[in-house]
Amino acid sequence: MVATAIDLSAIKTDALSAASTFRTLIGLGTLATQSPTGTPSASNFLRGDYSWSAPTDTGLRAYFLPPAPTSVTGTSGDTQVSLSWSAPTVIAQIPITDYVIQYSSNGGTSWTTFSDGTSTSTSATVTGLTNNTAYVFRVAAVNGLGQGTYSAQSASVTPARLVVDYLVVAGGGGGGWGGGGGAGGFRTASNFTVSLGTQYTVTVGGGGASRFVSGAISGTSAGANGNNSVFASITSTGGGAGGANSVAINGTTYKGNDGGSGGGSGGNQALGGVSVAGGLGTSGQGNNGGACPGNSGSPSGGGGGASDVGGDGPGNGGNGTASSLSGSSVTYAGGGGGGSYNSTNGSGGTGGGGAGAAFGNTAGSGTVNTGGGGGGNGGTGTSGSGGSGIVILRYADTYAAASATTGSPTITVAGGYRVYKWTGSGSITF
Repeated sequence: MVATAIDLSAIKTDALSAASTFRTLIGLGTLATQSPTGTPSASNFLRGDYSWSAPTDTGLRAYFLPPAPTSVTGTSGDTQVSLSWSAPTVIAQIPITDYVIQYSSNGGTSWTTFSDGTSTSTSATVTGLTNNTAYVFRVAAVNGLGQGTYSAQSASVTPARLVVDYLVVAGGGGGGWGGGGGAGGFRTASNFTVSLGTQYTVTVGGGGASRFVSGAISGTSAGANGNNSVFASITSTGGGAGGANSVAINGTTYKGNDGGSGGGSGGNQALGGVSVAGGLGTSGQGNNGGACPGNSGSPSGGGGGASDVGGDGPGNGGNGTASSLSGSSVTYAGGGGGGSYNSTNGSGGTGGGGAGAAFGNTAGSGTVNTGGGGGGNGGTGTSGSGGSGIVILRYADTYAAASATTGSPTITVAGGYRVYKWTGSGSITF
Protein backbone atom coordinates (compact mmCIF):
# COMPACT_ATOMS: atom_id res chain seq x y z
CA MET A 1 0.00 0.00 0.00
CA VAL A 2 2.97 2.38 0.64
CA ALA A 3 4.84 3.67 -2.41
CA THR A 4 8.66 3.84 -2.54
CA ALA A 5 9.74 6.06 0.36
CA ILE A 6 11.85 9.19 0.08
CA ASP A 7 15.30 8.31 1.49
CA LEU A 8 16.07 10.39 4.59
CA SER A 9 19.15 8.43 5.59
CA ALA A 10 21.44 11.26 4.43
CA ILE A 11 19.79 13.70 6.85
CA LYS A 12 22.03 13.88 9.90
CA THR A 13 22.16 16.11 12.94
CA ASP A 14 23.28 19.30 11.26
CA ALA A 15 20.20 21.47 10.77
CA LEU A 16 21.38 23.27 7.69
CA SER A 17 22.59 20.08 6.04
CA ALA A 18 19.29 18.37 6.87
CA ALA A 19 17.26 21.20 5.44
CA SER A 20 19.34 21.42 2.26
CA THR A 21 19.30 17.67 1.73
CA PHE A 22 15.56 17.41 2.27
CA ARG A 23 14.85 20.31 -0.07
CA THR A 24 17.02 18.69 -2.72
CA LEU A 25 15.19 15.37 -2.30
CA ILE A 26 11.83 17.03 -2.91
CA GLY A 27 13.08 19.29 -5.70
CA LEU A 28 13.23 22.67 -3.94
CA GLY A 29 16.93 23.40 -4.35
CA THR A 30 19.57 24.47 -1.80
CA LEU A 31 19.08 26.81 1.15
CA ALA A 32 21.19 29.85 1.95
CA THR A 33 23.04 29.68 5.26
CA GLN A 34 20.66 29.93 8.23
CA SER A 35 21.15 29.94 11.96
CA PRO A 36 20.25 26.46 13.28
CA THR A 37 18.24 27.44 16.32
CA GLY A 38 14.58 27.48 17.21
CA THR A 39 11.66 25.20 16.20
CA PRO A 40 10.69 24.38 12.62
CA SER A 41 7.25 24.28 11.04
CA ALA A 42 6.17 22.68 7.77
CA SER A 43 5.70 26.02 6.03
CA ASN A 44 8.82 27.91 7.14
CA PHE A 45 10.98 24.82 6.66
CA LEU A 46 10.10 24.70 2.96
CA ARG A 47 10.42 28.46 2.48
CA GLY A 48 13.73 28.54 4.34
CA ASP A 49 12.79 31.50 6.56
CA TYR A 50 13.49 29.70 9.82
CA SER A 51 16.01 29.16 12.53
CA TRP A 52 15.72 25.86 14.37
CA SER A 53 17.58 23.05 16.06
CA ALA A 54 18.74 19.86 14.40
CA PRO A 55 15.94 17.57 13.13
CA THR A 56 15.77 13.81 13.14
CA ASP A 57 14.39 11.53 10.42
CA THR A 58 11.34 10.90 12.60
CA GLY A 59 10.73 14.58 13.13
CA LEU A 60 10.98 15.38 9.43
CA ARG A 61 8.55 12.61 8.56
CA ALA A 62 6.07 13.83 11.14
CA TYR A 63 5.98 17.26 9.51
CA PHE A 64 5.48 16.00 5.98
CA LEU A 65 3.32 12.90 6.25
CA PRO A 66 -0.13 13.63 4.75
CA PRO A 67 -2.90 14.87 7.07
CA ALA A 68 -6.00 12.76 7.61
CA PRO A 69 -8.71 12.62 4.92
CA THR A 70 -12.11 14.03 5.88
CA SER A 71 -15.82 13.40 5.22
CA VAL A 72 -15.68 9.62 4.91
CA THR A 73 -19.15 8.41 3.89
CA GLY A 74 -20.52 5.04 2.80
CA THR A 75 -23.45 3.83 0.70
CA SER A 76 -24.86 0.37 1.30
CA GLY A 77 -24.89 -2.41 -1.30
CA ASP A 78 -25.22 -6.19 -1.44
CA THR A 79 -22.24 -7.49 0.66
CA GLN A 80 -20.43 -4.25 -0.11
CA VAL A 81 -20.22 -0.55 0.75
CA SER A 82 -19.29 2.25 -1.65
CA LEU A 83 -16.99 4.70 0.16
CA SER A 84 -16.01 8.26 -0.69
CA TRP A 85 -13.90 10.85 1.12
CA SER A 86 -12.23 14.24 0.74
CA ALA A 87 -8.49 14.31 0.10
CA PRO A 88 -6.30 16.22 2.57
CA THR A 89 -4.36 19.28 1.46
CA VAL A 90 -0.70 18.48 0.89
CA ILE A 91 2.31 20.25 -0.63
CA ALA A 92 2.70 19.61 -4.33
CA GLN A 93 6.26 18.31 -3.96
CA ILE A 94 5.17 15.35 -1.82
CA PRO A 95 1.92 14.16 -3.46
CA ILE A 96 -0.40 11.47 -2.16
CA THR A 97 0.39 8.12 -3.77
CA ASP A 98 -2.24 5.85 -2.19
CA TYR A 99 -4.95 5.49 0.44
CA VAL A 100 -5.32 2.81 3.11
CA ILE A 101 -8.90 1.76 3.90
CA GLN A 102 -9.93 -0.04 7.07
CA TYR A 103 -13.27 -1.28 8.33
CA SER A 104 -14.60 -2.45 11.69
CA SER A 105 -17.67 -4.46 12.64
CA ASN A 106 -17.35 -3.76 16.38
CA GLY A 107 -17.57 0.01 16.42
CA GLY A 108 -13.83 0.60 16.02
CA THR A 109 -12.46 -1.73 18.70
CA SER A 110 -10.53 -3.65 16.05
CA TRP A 111 -9.86 -2.91 12.38
CA THR A 112 -9.34 -4.87 9.17
CA THR A 113 -7.41 -3.42 6.22
CA PHE A 114 -9.15 -3.76 2.87
CA SER A 115 -6.85 -4.82 0.05
CA ASP A 116 -7.61 -2.71 -3.00
CA GLY A 117 -4.21 -2.23 -4.63
CA THR A 118 -2.65 1.20 -5.11
CA SER A 119 -4.85 4.13 -6.11
CA THR A 120 -5.14 7.88 -5.59
CA SER A 121 -8.91 7.85 -6.18
CA THR A 122 -11.01 9.31 -3.37
CA SER A 123 -13.61 6.56 -3.65
CA ALA A 124 -13.60 2.77 -3.41
CA THR A 125 -16.02 -0.13 -3.08
CA VAL A 126 -15.27 -2.33 -0.08
CA THR A 127 -16.40 -5.86 -0.94
CA GLY A 128 -16.68 -9.16 0.90
CA LEU A 129 -18.76 -7.76 3.76
CA THR A 130 -21.57 -9.55 5.58
CA ASN A 131 -25.10 -8.38 4.86
CA ASN A 132 -27.11 -6.98 7.78
CA THR A 133 -23.93 -6.28 9.81
CA ALA A 134 -23.10 -2.68 10.71
CA TYR A 135 -19.63 -1.39 9.74
CA VAL A 136 -17.63 1.80 10.29
CA PHE A 137 -14.75 2.87 8.04
CA ARG A 138 -11.64 5.03 8.19
CA VAL A 139 -9.10 6.13 5.58
CA ALA A 140 -5.43 7.25 5.72
CA ALA A 141 -3.43 8.92 2.95
CA VAL A 142 0.04 7.73 1.90
CA ASN A 143 2.93 9.68 0.34
CA GLY A 144 6.62 9.01 -0.30
CA LEU A 145 7.43 9.40 3.40
CA GLY A 146 4.86 6.89 4.58
CA GLN A 147 1.30 6.65 5.86
CA GLY A 148 -0.44 9.57 7.55
CA THR A 149 -2.99 9.50 10.33
CA TYR A 150 -6.40 7.93 9.90
CA SER A 151 -9.55 9.94 9.39
CA ALA A 152 -12.34 10.04 11.91
CA GLN A 153 -14.45 6.93 11.49
CA SER A 154 -17.51 7.11 9.28
CA ALA A 155 -21.10 6.81 10.36
CA SER A 156 -22.29 3.22 10.58
CA VAL A 157 -23.27 1.60 7.26
CA THR A 158 -25.07 -1.76 6.97
CA PRO A 159 -24.75 -3.66 3.69
CA ALA A 160 -27.86 -5.52 2.57
CA ARG A 161 -29.39 -7.04 -0.53
CA LEU A 162 -31.17 -4.36 -2.55
CA VAL A 163 -34.95 -4.58 -2.56
CA VAL A 164 -37.30 -2.27 -4.46
CA ASP A 165 -40.94 -1.30 -4.28
CA TYR A 166 -42.72 -1.30 -7.63
CA LEU A 167 -45.88 -0.11 -9.34
CA VAL A 168 -46.61 -1.59 -12.77
CA VAL A 169 -49.77 -0.38 -14.54
CA ALA A 170 -50.68 -1.67 -18.00
CA GLY A 171 -52.40 0.22 -20.79
CA GLY A 172 -56.17 0.60 -20.50
CA GLY A 173 -58.58 -1.06 -22.91
CA GLY A 174 -60.23 0.99 -25.64
CA GLY A 175 -63.94 1.72 -25.44
CA GLY A 176 -66.25 -0.11 -27.84
CA TRP A 177 -69.43 0.76 -29.66
CA GLY A 178 -71.08 0.45 -26.31
CA GLY A 179 -69.00 -0.93 -23.46
CA GLY A 180 -66.39 1.02 -21.57
CA GLY A 181 -62.78 -0.22 -21.71
CA GLY A 182 -61.36 -2.03 -18.71
CA ALA A 183 -58.45 -0.48 -16.83
CA GLY A 184 -54.94 -1.78 -17.31
CA GLY A 185 -53.75 -4.31 -14.79
CA PHE A 186 -52.50 -2.74 -11.55
CA ARG A 187 -49.72 -4.49 -9.63
CA THR A 188 -47.74 -3.07 -6.71
CA ALA A 189 -45.63 -4.63 -3.97
CA SER A 190 -42.62 -4.05 -1.72
CA ASN A 191 -39.33 -5.85 -1.12
CA PHE A 192 -38.74 -7.21 -4.61
CA THR A 193 -35.12 -8.42 -4.64
CA VAL A 194 -32.84 -7.26 -7.46
CA SER A 195 -29.23 -8.08 -8.27
CA LEU A 196 -26.49 -5.49 -8.64
CA GLY A 197 -25.07 -5.25 -12.15
CA THR A 198 -28.10 -6.88 -13.78
CA GLN A 199 -30.11 -5.01 -16.40
CA TYR A 200 -33.89 -5.20 -15.96
CA THR A 201 -36.32 -4.48 -18.78
CA VAL A 202 -39.07 -1.90 -18.30
CA THR A 203 -42.02 -1.96 -20.73
CA VAL A 204 -44.79 0.62 -20.55
CA GLY A 205 -47.89 -0.64 -22.34
CA GLY A 206 -49.87 1.62 -24.66
CA GLY A 207 -53.61 2.06 -24.39
CA GLY A 208 -56.01 0.14 -26.63
CA ALA A 209 -57.35 1.87 -29.74
CA SER A 210 -60.80 3.39 -29.90
CA ARG A 211 -63.49 2.50 -32.44
CA PHE A 212 -65.28 4.84 -34.84
CA VAL A 213 -68.81 3.82 -35.70
CA SER A 214 -70.78 5.10 -38.68
CA GLY A 215 -74.27 3.68 -39.03
CA ALA A 216 -75.63 0.23 -38.22
CA ILE A 217 -73.01 -2.49 -38.60
CA SER A 218 -72.52 -5.99 -37.31
CA GLY A 219 -71.53 -6.34 -33.67
CA THR A 220 -67.80 -6.49 -34.15
CA SER A 221 -67.03 -2.95 -33.06
CA ALA A 222 -65.35 -3.70 -29.77
CA GLY A 223 -62.38 -1.57 -28.84
CA ALA A 224 -58.85 -2.97 -28.71
CA ASN A 225 -57.24 -4.38 -25.59
CA GLY A 226 -54.53 -2.36 -23.87
CA ASN A 227 -50.93 -3.54 -23.94
CA ASN A 228 -49.04 -5.19 -21.09
CA SER A 229 -46.54 -3.35 -18.88
CA VAL A 230 -43.50 -5.19 -17.50
CA PHE A 231 -40.74 -4.80 -14.93
CA ALA A 232 -38.36 -7.74 -14.59
CA SER A 233 -40.62 -10.77 -13.95
CA ILE A 234 -43.65 -8.63 -13.08
CA THR A 235 -46.24 -8.34 -15.85
CA SER A 236 -49.46 -6.34 -15.66
CA THR A 237 -52.08 -7.32 -18.23
CA GLY A 238 -53.57 -4.80 -20.62
CA GLY A 239 -57.15 -3.73 -19.97
CA GLY A 240 -59.97 -5.53 -21.76
CA ALA A 241 -61.74 -3.73 -24.62
CA GLY A 242 -65.31 -2.57 -24.28
CA GLY A 243 -67.92 -4.75 -26.02
CA ALA A 244 -70.18 -3.89 -28.96
CA ASN A 245 -73.91 -3.13 -28.91
CA SER A 246 -76.53 -5.36 -30.45
CA VAL A 247 -77.92 -4.13 -33.74
CA ALA A 248 -81.04 -4.98 -35.72
CA ILE A 249 -79.20 -6.88 -38.43
CA ASN A 250 -78.00 -9.67 -36.14
CA GLY A 251 -79.41 -8.99 -32.69
CA THR A 252 -76.19 -9.95 -30.88
CA THR A 253 -74.75 -8.12 -27.90
CA TYR A 254 -71.02 -8.61 -27.42
CA LYS A 255 -69.40 -8.98 -24.03
CA GLY A 256 -66.38 -6.95 -23.08
CA ASN A 257 -62.96 -8.51 -23.47
CA ASP A 258 -61.09 -10.06 -20.59
CA GLY A 259 -58.00 -8.19 -19.40
CA GLY A 260 -56.24 -6.64 -16.41
CA SER A 261 -59.72 -5.31 -15.70
CA GLY A 262 -62.51 -6.52 -17.93
CA GLY A 263 -64.21 -4.39 -20.54
CA GLY A 264 -67.88 -3.50 -20.11
CA SER A 265 -70.52 -5.36 -22.10
CA GLY A 266 -72.09 -3.77 -25.14
CA GLY A 267 -75.66 -2.48 -24.77
CA ASN A 268 -78.91 -3.90 -26.11
CA GLN A 269 -80.24 -1.36 -28.55
CA ALA A 270 -82.83 -3.36 -30.42
CA LEU A 271 -83.68 -6.65 -28.79
CA GLY A 272 -84.64 -7.19 -25.18
CA GLY A 273 -84.36 -10.12 -22.85
CA VAL A 274 -80.66 -10.89 -23.23
CA SER A 275 -78.28 -10.22 -20.33
CA VAL A 276 -74.63 -10.18 -21.32
CA ALA A 277 -71.75 -10.20 -18.84
CA GLY A 278 -68.76 -7.91 -18.95
CA GLY A 279 -65.21 -9.10 -19.49
CA LEU A 280 -63.30 -10.78 -16.70
CA GLY A 281 -60.54 -9.05 -14.78
CA THR A 282 -57.24 -10.75 -13.87
CA SER A 283 -56.93 -11.88 -10.27
CA GLY A 284 -54.72 -9.53 -8.26
CA GLN A 285 -54.74 -6.89 -11.00
CA GLY A 286 -58.29 -5.67 -11.56
CA ASN A 287 -62.01 -6.35 -11.66
CA ASN A 288 -64.73 -7.48 -14.03
CA GLY A 289 -66.51 -5.20 -16.45
CA GLY A 290 -70.16 -4.30 -16.04
CA ALA A 291 -72.97 -6.23 -17.73
CA CYS A 292 -75.83 -5.32 -20.04
CA PRO A 293 -78.95 -5.94 -17.92
CA GLY A 294 -80.95 -7.39 -20.83
CA ASN A 295 -83.96 -5.09 -21.03
CA SER A 296 -84.71 -3.55 -24.41
CA GLY A 297 -82.72 -0.38 -25.05
CA SER A 298 -80.49 -0.96 -22.04
CA PRO A 299 -77.16 0.89 -22.10
CA SER A 300 -73.71 -0.67 -21.95
CA GLY A 301 -71.62 -1.74 -18.99
CA GLY A 302 -68.68 0.21 -17.63
CA GLY A 303 -65.15 -1.14 -17.69
CA GLY A 304 -63.71 -2.65 -14.53
CA GLY A 305 -61.21 -0.70 -12.43
CA ALA A 306 -58.39 -1.66 -10.09
CA SER A 307 -60.62 -1.21 -7.01
CA ASP A 308 -64.17 -1.79 -8.27
CA VAL A 309 -66.13 -3.75 -10.84
CA GLY A 310 -67.62 -1.80 -13.70
CA GLY A 311 -71.23 -0.75 -13.28
CA ASP A 312 -74.02 -2.60 -15.10
CA GLY A 313 -75.65 -0.54 -17.82
CA PRO A 314 -75.97 2.37 -17.59
CA GLY A 315 -72.49 1.58 -16.34
CA ASN A 316 -69.95 3.79 -14.69
CA GLY A 317 -66.34 2.71 -14.89
CA GLY A 318 -64.92 0.99 -11.84
CA ASN A 319 -62.72 3.18 -9.65
CA GLY A 320 -58.96 2.86 -9.63
CA THR A 321 -56.47 2.55 -6.78
CA ALA A 322 -54.23 5.24 -5.29
CA SER A 323 -50.45 4.84 -4.96
CA SER A 324 -47.91 7.12 -3.26
CA LEU A 325 -44.85 5.39 -4.70
CA SER A 326 -43.97 8.47 -6.76
CA GLY A 327 -43.87 10.63 -3.64
CA SER A 328 -47.44 11.92 -3.89
CA SER A 329 -50.78 10.13 -3.98
CA VAL A 330 -51.99 9.40 -7.52
CA THR A 331 -54.93 7.21 -8.52
CA TYR A 332 -54.44 4.81 -11.42
CA ALA A 333 -56.41 2.24 -13.42
CA GLY A 334 -59.97 3.54 -13.53
CA GLY A 335 -62.44 1.86 -15.91
CA GLY A 336 -64.11 3.61 -18.86
CA GLY A 337 -67.79 4.52 -18.66
CA GLY A 338 -70.33 2.74 -20.84
CA GLY A 339 -72.05 4.52 -23.76
CA SER A 340 -75.73 4.48 -24.61
CA TYR A 341 -78.13 4.96 -27.49
CA ASN A 342 -79.88 7.69 -25.54
CA SER A 343 -78.48 10.25 -23.10
CA THR A 344 -77.79 7.92 -20.17
CA ASN A 345 -74.03 7.44 -20.16
CA GLY A 346 -71.61 6.06 -17.63
CA SER A 347 -68.91 8.22 -16.09
CA GLY A 348 -65.26 7.21 -16.06
CA GLY A 349 -63.86 5.66 -12.90
CA THR A 350 -61.41 7.63 -10.77
CA GLY A 351 -57.90 6.91 -11.94
CA GLY A 352 -58.09 8.08 -15.54
CA GLY A 353 -61.22 6.32 -16.85
CA GLY A 354 -62.82 8.04 -19.85
CA ALA A 355 -66.51 8.99 -19.78
CA GLY A 356 -69.03 7.19 -21.98
CA ALA A 357 -70.94 9.06 -24.69
CA ALA A 358 -74.42 8.97 -26.22
CA PHE A 359 -75.27 8.22 -29.83
CA GLY A 360 -73.42 10.53 -32.23
CA ASN A 361 -70.97 11.89 -29.68
CA THR A 362 -67.32 11.30 -28.80
CA ALA A 363 -66.45 9.41 -25.63
CA GLY A 364 -63.58 10.34 -23.34
CA SER A 365 -60.23 8.61 -23.63
CA GLY A 366 -58.33 7.16 -20.70
CA THR A 367 -55.79 9.55 -19.19
CA VAL A 368 -52.22 9.10 -20.39
CA ASN A 369 -49.94 7.12 -18.01
CA THR A 370 -52.76 6.08 -15.69
CA GLY A 371 -53.92 2.90 -17.45
CA GLY A 372 -57.48 4.26 -17.52
CA GLY A 373 -60.01 2.57 -19.82
CA GLY A 374 -61.58 4.45 -22.73
CA GLY A 375 -65.23 5.42 -22.64
CA GLY A 376 -67.78 3.57 -24.79
CA ASN A 377 -69.92 5.22 -27.45
CA GLY A 378 -73.62 4.67 -28.07
CA GLY A 379 -73.33 4.61 -31.87
CA THR A 380 -72.35 6.80 -34.85
CA GLY A 381 -69.53 8.40 -32.93
CA THR A 382 -66.10 7.67 -31.57
CA SER A 383 -65.30 5.69 -28.46
CA GLY A 384 -62.33 6.62 -26.28
CA SER A 385 -58.91 5.03 -26.48
CA GLY A 386 -57.29 3.55 -23.40
CA GLY A 387 -54.67 5.47 -21.43
CA SER A 388 -51.07 4.28 -21.52
CA GLY A 389 -49.54 2.62 -18.48
CA ILE A 390 -46.67 3.52 -16.18
CA VAL A 391 -43.84 1.85 -14.22
CA ILE A 392 -42.47 3.29 -10.96
CA LEU A 393 -39.64 1.86 -8.84
CA ARG A 394 -38.52 3.04 -5.42
CA TYR A 395 -35.80 2.04 -2.98
CA ALA A 396 -33.98 3.50 0.02
CA ASP A 397 -31.48 6.26 -0.77
CA THR A 398 -28.90 4.63 1.49
CA TYR A 399 -28.17 2.54 -1.60
CA ALA A 400 -26.27 3.91 -4.56
CA ALA A 401 -28.06 5.34 -7.57
CA ALA A 402 -28.70 2.99 -10.48
CA SER A 403 -25.57 2.51 -12.56
CA ALA A 404 -27.51 2.90 -15.83
CA THR A 405 -31.00 3.61 -17.12
CA THR A 406 -32.62 3.91 -20.54
CA GLY A 407 -35.98 5.28 -21.57
CA SER A 408 -35.41 8.63 -19.82
CA PRO A 409 -37.12 7.89 -16.50
CA THR A 410 -37.88 10.78 -14.17
CA ILE A 411 -35.53 10.39 -11.19
CA THR A 412 -36.13 12.00 -7.81
CA VAL A 413 -34.50 11.62 -4.40
CA ALA A 414 -36.75 12.66 -1.53
CA GLY A 415 -38.18 11.36 1.71
CA GLY A 416 -35.44 8.78 2.10
CA TYR A 417 -36.03 7.16 -1.31
CA ARG A 418 -34.71 7.09 -4.85
CA VAL A 419 -37.67 7.03 -7.25
CA TYR A 420 -37.53 6.10 -10.95
CA LYS A 421 -40.65 6.71 -13.07
CA TRP A 422 -41.01 5.55 -16.67
CA THR A 423 -43.71 6.83 -19.00
CA GLY A 424 -42.10 5.00 -21.91
CA SER A 425 -40.19 1.75 -22.20
CA GLY A 426 -36.56 1.40 -21.13
CA SER A 427 -34.36 -0.45 -18.64
CA ILE A 428 -32.48 -0.10 -15.37
CA THR A 429 -29.23 -1.55 -14.05
CA PHE A 430 -28.72 -1.35 -10.28
